[in-house]
Amino acid sequence: MTEMTPNPTILAAKPKPRPRPQVMRLTDAAATRIQELTQRADSEIVGLRVGIKNGGCAGQSYTVEYAHDIKPTDEIVEDKGVKILVDPKAVLFLLGTEMDYKTDKMQAQFVFNNPNQISACGCGESVQLTPAKIDG
Repeated sequence: MTEMTPNPTILAAKPKPRPRPQVMRLTDAAATRIQELTQRADSEIVGLRVGIKNGGCAGQSYTVEYAHDIKPTDEIVEDKGVKILVDPKAVLFLLGTEMDYKTDKMQAQFVFNNPNQISACGCGESVQLTPAKIDG
């Protein structure tokens, strides 16, 4: 072999990258509500942006807002025909989360069933999250 010829043993030993897990998944109710919001928005939107902000009794709260554009750092989740853009700072806190939409007599809201949530305040407006543990 010459120096210019790659060693086939080295090339064959390179492992395939493992597939990236989907950050979040949506229930049918959440997907339906996102479609409704997208259709009746005042301006063109590409989906909903989901994130985490500091504040509240328990220390953190979820954010949901219209996304008018896709940022290069957004984690894009496409599920059940709708698009969710996840703030890159929130990805580790949202891994494995199911986003649902619930209505009752007093309120209608998106609900996050998050395996990384370790506590919540009594009023339900804020949560305490820990970053997801990544199996290596």
